[in-house]
Amino acid sequence: MIAAWLEDGRLSFRDDRPEPTGGAGEALIRVTAAGICATDLAMLGGYRPFTGIPGHEFAGVVEQGPPEWVGARVVGEINITCAGHAARNPADAPASVVGVGAGEGPCPACRAGRSTHCERRTAIGIFGRDGAFAQRLALPVGNLHRLPAEICDEAAVFVEPLAAAFRILEQVEVAPSTRALVVGPGRLGQLVARVLRTMGCAPIVTGRSAPGLTRLSTLGFEAVRAGEIDHGAFDIAVDCTGHPSGFGTARAALRAGGTLVLKSTYPERVEIDASSLVVDEIRLLGSRCGPFPVAIEALAHGTVEVLDLIDDRFPLAEVVAAYDRAAQPGVAKVLLTP
Repeated sequence: MIAAWLEDGRLSFRDDRPEPTGGAGEALIRVTAAGICATDLAMLGGYRPFTGIPGHEFAGVVEQGPPEWVGARVVGEINITCAGHAARNPADAPASVVGVGAGEGPCPACRAGRSTHCERRTAIGIFGRDGAFAQRLALPVGNLHRLPAEICDEAAVFVEPLAAAFRILEQVEVAPSTRALVVGPGRLGQLVARVLRTMGCAPIVTGRSAPGLTRLSTLGFEAVRAGEIDHGAFDIAVDCTGHPSGFGTARAALRAGGTLVLKSTYPERVEIDASSLVVDEIRLLGSRCGPFPVAIEALAHGTVEVLDLIDDRFPLAEVVAAYDRAAQPGVAKVLLTP
């Protein structure tokens, strides 16, 4: 099988990888399209040690698995949790997923309904599990979501990051009158701005990327260069930069009692004036994976447009060149096709 391969922080193309073999309750999926995201690029720089096939944004077709799934067009949630396996048959679940003891049930987080924080989870293409930059991958059927015909494969690649953007609406109340700021007009910031607008508000986007700001301006967003944002003017600020300066911009923009949403991980330490958070009663909120059904519905109904974010397409055999292209300033999404 052909696939991308990441090892010791180096990316290569391989044509000798074994076909994936799914366990009990899993499906074998033929990948039809996959997308390179900021996490994939960060892993080249040592964000997380990983050896294997990267990639977690994908669309595909089920080739093997339970009969009711064979032939279905699908996307898949990236976290493989003990709850998903144990709900079917704990004794059949891989030890790496549910622990060593045969028959061991879900972890406390999964039992409490917080499966995205499963204590034994793996994540495709990120840690513990091969990903989607390959001809095929295996996933538990509990991770799969069917795609309606209205969503093409290229748009479906955005379901995972779009779901992460929609996660904000599960955590923070957003109304038409909400004054919202998105810091960072990159891949995730583009989606966050579009999701906030579905609630009727008019988010302002700021950052250093002129191409990213221009892309949003053409869609009617108010896009402002970094340093031109009024301090203390916003109810919500969402930092999508993963950089200390982005955190600082978002914090300074908030009114007393505002909410600072962190949508990106930080590869370096961030200095925080904790006293100001207390005095101003700032709510600091981490935000990660989100609801796939909501993202799929938004794409199917055209509530959120994403195809304009595709800047290039490469065959999987040119994955190294695709990563180089994705790393260029201002580039949003680069797709791979096996």
